[in-house]
Amino acid sequence: MTEYSFDNQSLFRDGKRWFPVMGEMHYSRVPEAEWKDELLKMKEGGIDIVSSYVIWIHHEEIENEFDWNGQRNLRAFVEEIKNAGLAMVLRIGPWSHAEARNGGFPDWLISKCPKYRSNDEAYFSEVEKFYSQIFEQVKGLFLKDGGPIIGIQVENEFGHCGGLQGEEGELHMGRLTEMAKRIGFDVPLWTATGWGGAVTGGLLPVMGGYCDAPWDLRPAEIEPSGNYVFTYERNDHAIGSDFGLGEGITFDMNKFPYLTAELGGGLQVTYRRRPVAMPKDIGGMTLVKMGSGCNLLGYYMYHGGQNPDAKLTTLEENQSTGYINDLPVRNYDFRAPLGQYGFTNGTYDEIKLFSLFVHDFGESFCETKAFIPESNPLQPDNAEDLRTSWRWNENDISKTGYVFVNNYVRHQKMADHNDVVLETSVCDKNGKKEKITFPKMNIKNGEYFFLPFNMKVGENLLKTATVSPLCVLNGKTYVFYGENIQEKSCVKAKDADKNIYQFETVADDSVEIMTLPRSMALKAHKISGSDGIEKLVISEDTVFASGKEIITEKKAFLNELAFEKVLESENVKTFSFTVPETSSEDAVVEISYRGNCAKLFDATAERKGPEKGLLDDSIYMGKDFPWELGLKRYGKGEHKFIIEVEKLNKGDKVYLEEGLSEDLCELSGIKLYKIERSRESL
Repeated sequence: MTEYSFDNQSLFRDGKRWFPVMGEMHYSRVPEAEWKDELLKMKEGGIDIVSSYVIWIHHEEIENEFDWNGQRNLRAFVEEIKNAGLAMVLRIGPWSHAEARNGGFPDWLISKCPKYRSNDEAYFSEVEKFYSQIFEQVKGLFLKDGGPIIGIQVENEFGHCGGLQGEEGELHMGRLTEMAKRIGFDVPLWTATGWGGAVTGGLLPVMGGYCDAPWDLRPAEIEPSGNYVFTYERNDHAIGSDFGLGEGITFDMNKFPYLTAELGGGLQVTYRRRPVAMPKDIGGMTLVKMGSGCNLLGYYMYHGGQNPDAKLTTLEENQSTGYINDLPVRNYDFRAPLGQYGFTNGTYDEIKLFSLFVHDFGESFCETKAFIPESNPLQPDNAEDLRTSWRWNENDISKTGYVFVNNYVRHQKMADHNDVVLETSVCDKNGKKEKITFPKMNIKNGEYFFLPFNMKVGENLLKTATVSPLCVLNGKTYVFYGENIQEKSCVKAKDADKNIYQFETVADDSVEIMTLPRSMALKAHKISGSDGIEKLVISEDTVFASGKEIITEKKAFLNELAFEKVLESENVKTFSFTVPETSSEDAVVEISYRGNCAKLFDATAERKGPEKGLLDDSIYMGKDFPWELGLKRYGKGEHKFIIEVEKLNKGDKVYLEEGLSEDLCELSGIKLYKIERSRESL
């Protein structure tokens, strides 16, 4: 059995330091038939651990009527995670948030236990019933049983967004943990969210960070995020409601490693604020967290979703239930690396750059500690000074390490820096110092990267390099990439470009150096064949392995679809359109509209249920972000749909990145694509 543990620096797997990548996917928001392929796409993107909330209202909307069927089948989902060769952290709540109605609490619970999230015995009694139900679903699937569940997260943001603080809060977290263990939950890693004043009950704290704040009450551009600043402080002051500086950590950071569970893989827009998370927004933030000492990258969300059918009410977060935001009824796309229909975006590629690196270099990387120069700018709005951090291993006489450079801040123009010499003195625990100096370089607005020094490349010592390490193939080919690299090359280490690679010794002539343009590295996949030989596959398409096959998916344009306006009122325009049957395994409809939101209905079905027949909905984010629908979710054959576009008035108090200078209410085009899927034996 694999063993997991941790010290104050990192996680361990089988006694070796481990830098995993974790991604959130909510099984109850994705159809069961899609789980297998979506988990394999996550694995190909570099995910090692799948995390998921068990959202209470999705399972017990009506008191004592539990539903664990279909896409709510937690046990089947965990088994699919096991089949994919992934690990799991199960987030059992009871409160999740997750942009769900009541933070995931059923309405009946709030009525029955008005002292919810307190140390009220009636509330604890209901939680114990819920925990017991969860346990029955996952019994036999813990690590000790040969299953994938290695961790349990207790509660969420307790003492930060609701709940209790101080001693009472710690007692509450302890009570929930004791309850879960008594019921039978048995894992090596017990975690709790640690940001914004949240209490952790002595559990392993996990942190977060987002590139913007859709939950902010201001319908306007907000201040630059502190998540682009190298800092020893682990707290993100923009999550939820906490904006104080130097506050909000309730645990001793010296006792626990720096791990994250909620780096925003995207942003779920609200009707008030519609910031669009772009790939570099997530990539730049990821780099800064690694440069600040983080040793686990956990993304929320990594896979978007869609709220399931309800029995009594719609299931989204909304102001009518006392929350500060209104969200889509169905859509939980989150602009995640894998969207609600499983389509990849550029963020998927950005994260893969880091996951490929930590899979091959993570053990030694975890040995390094962050050293942030005192001259490093600390204010998020500082656009003039270059942001840098260094990580190296004090216990290694070779002093292996990396320098991190960030000249990117979302929506900010950063100063260019020419003829920069990155330089520092590294020392080991005995005080022996060594000066590290990189060749002179130019760093432009928007660039972020990390560079190695004193790196073992086979038996060779790479003193410095002006490109970033990506991965290693077959233990012999070291792959690097850089923004200024023009074309791919692969040469023996002794023949490597001396302007890029500064080797101190080249003793192993069998080692190869492969250098890629950054644009090519973004599309790289490390694939192991059935013969065990690793190769690098460069593809613009979605690529993932399934069994003994490589599956490739790509989107191919078919035609424009005609649409007809069938109804118009003061605030809504209604259109109809028909999608013909295609021979493809899947098809995609791309809808270009402008308005407050758009809603999709089946033209042939009765509008019933809490969602009134709503299939999907979209909050408008800008003309450059059309709404994509995956048709396989709605069955094969011809589809007849209705789209309602709601008016967005120029005087409405909303934040829209492209601005709002006129009333918007139009449907301008519908395109149909097919998903072409090919298979190749490994």
